[in-house]
Amino acid sequence: MWPFVSSYLTIVEEKKAKQKEALTSVTLPHGSSAEYNKFTSATATEIVTHIEKGEWTASQVIEAYISRAAQAHAATNCLTEVMFRWAREQARDLDNEFSVTKRLRGPLHGVPTSFKDQFDIVGYDSTIGFTQWANKPATTNADLVTQFLAAGAVVFVKTNVPQTMFAFECSNPLWGRSTNPHNDRYTCGGSSGGEAALLAMDGSAIGIGSDIGGSLRIPAAYCGIYSLKPSTGRISFAGTRGPVEGFEGIKTVVGPMARSVEDLQLVSQVTFGIQGKEQSIAPIPYRHIQLSPKLRFGYYTSDHFVKASPACQRAVLETVEALRKKGHECIEINVPDAPEAFNIFVGLTSADGYKKMLSHLGPDPKENSLWLVTFSPKLPSFIRSVVAWAMETVLGDNIFANIVRTTRVRPVDGYTTLVAEREAFIKAFSREVWNKYDCDGIIAPVQAVPQLPHGGCNNFSALAAATILYNVLDHPVGCLPVTHVDPSKDQISPEWTAGLGHGSSLLERGVFYSKMPLYNPIQSAGMPIGIQIIGKKWEEEKVLEMMRVVDDTLGRDRGFGAGSWKSQAKDRSS
Repeated sequence: MWPFVSSYLTIVEEKKAKQKEALTSVTLPHGSSAEYNKFTSATATEIVTHIEKGEWTASQVIEAYISRAAQAHAATNCLTEVMFRWAREQARDLDNEFSVTKRLRGPLHGVPTSFKDQFDIVGYDSTIGFTQWANKPATTNADLVTQFLAAGAVVFVKTNVPQTMFAFECSNPLWGRSTNPHNDRYTCGGSSGGEAALLAMDGSAIGIGSDIGGSLRIPAAYCGIYSLKPSTGRISFAGTRGPVEGFEGIKTVVGPMARSVEDLQLVSQVTFGIQGKEQSIAPIPYRHIQLSPKLRFGYYTSDHFVKASPACQRAVLETVEALRKKGHECIEINVPDAPEAFNIFVGLTSADGYKKMLSHLGPDPKENSLWLVTFSPKLPSFIRSVVAWAMETVLGDNIFANIVRTTRVRPVDGYTTLVAEREAFIKAFSREVWNKYDCDGIIAPVQAVPQLPHGGCNNFSALAAATILYNVLDHPVGCLPVTHVDPSKDQISPEWTAGLGHGSSLLERGVFYSKMPLYNPIQSAGMPIGIQIIGKKWEEEKVLEMMRVVDDTLGRDRGFGAGSWKSQAKDRSS
């Protein structure tokens, strides 16, 4: 046992006391809620336009977002580092500069911006929930922070993540658990969960997160916001902290989170192809493209790993129906062997038995969401084989059996074999999907369920397979909200149960059929449901334009986007 267990609690108390002081020592704004709503209901694009016209100032805007961020944190525990005092200084500098030059500093002039905790910002910690990393403030800014400041953004908070960022239950021993703003019995997702919760409550205008297995898309879907996971090489990752430095089996990417497609495009225009300290980015700036008036979409409602719930199927099918009414072509496609992609992912990430990832815990207790994930590599090979055999032959679940077989320590030659399998899978997917169906993009569920309740990730982290597929493929993926859970439409029916598309029987039993099923459309009534929109590698701009088409086709009055939290809060109180 770690010899100084109480030491982590001391650090927790110190960090939370500093956070509380940062939240309370700076006097919060005294403006009326109605007065601030006009600022927090504006997209980042609209904020810049109002400031450029001289109608708003950066200081007015940041005051409103400071107030709303404090409210969001009180409701969801979404923040880590709080920088309100510095943010006000940034805003004053921008206002003084604009009063003299009458010109914007850059395309993000005055836009309140939040960053996932892993991004280095001078003078602040990047703990990602590890107490051992506390009280070691960054001495340089991450590339994206530098780029945002140069573009005129006002950086004002950092946001919470799961322990190790290898789960989608946003909780860690240092900062605690973040909750879903729509229903505090549910998680906000992860690992960019704090960002999603903050944005969903209009507590930030733009957020920056990262994604290695769904960390931009899962929280966006859970909280009802928009996100873009680019391919590797479009946006600089330099200056971020992570628990497995040097791992390249599946590369982490960073991307924007926002309350509109337009704001995702705005961030992409600022960041794509911009070199940083490491000169590691493809020199491909944002490219303006024109889509064909008639698009061809592929879609599916099951990847045969875990069948999508009725709610998540409905989000895909309602999108397809709306697109068809506008003259677009939508064809149902078959995704080749998604379980294989998941096995490649877990095989690569578990190759060292998660030794390096867990080495940073020190005295911190391990979160429950990590116990099952990290347990399998510790099994003796004989026991693992017996467990997998029993799952396959007795329980009839070869999908879960193969996960158990794959999650183990590997020598270098075993690791490189998996890398070769990854490359072969990418080629096969291109041949069997893009070439076969000749579609512009793919519409798919984000996960089998709209959200998970707290603790759901403990035994069901494999549900991330639906997003992991596109990390293995390194495809750009957008996520946008479509509709809300409706108990009258989204119950498990005999037709759904008897229908095609089922996957792992063990996972589906726990998710849909247990005594306390994770999927419960009555308890989750009214919560958001999102979809993935997938494009080919290097086609981020096309993905964004397809997202715009889908967003417009579904209609902008469906209860999402900047300012939607105001109306949702009114509905909840009535």
